[in-house]
Amino acid sequence: MYFENDIDLYHVIGTNIKHYREQANLTQEQLAEQAKISISYLSKIEATGCDKSVSISVLNQIANVLGVEINEFFKEVSTYDTYN
Repeated sequence: MYFENDIDLYHVIGTNIKHYREQANLTQEQLAEQAKISISYLSKIEATGCDKSVSISVLNQIANVLGVEINEFFKEVSTYDTYN
């Protein structure tokens, strides 16, 4: 995987987190609480125009709550809807 810039990387990560959160039937509030991060931080991560960097530690916390491998957050989205 290759990203032209940080914004593209953050967009892919945020989109994937949102996708897996919705698959897990969790609200942003529920995921934030379980991952021990603030709702506003999670909201910014998931935002379409996100330019917020995310630590590996936070990604790991989110991945653990969602039951996915952390590398899933870096995969380019092609098989599910990104227009929400």
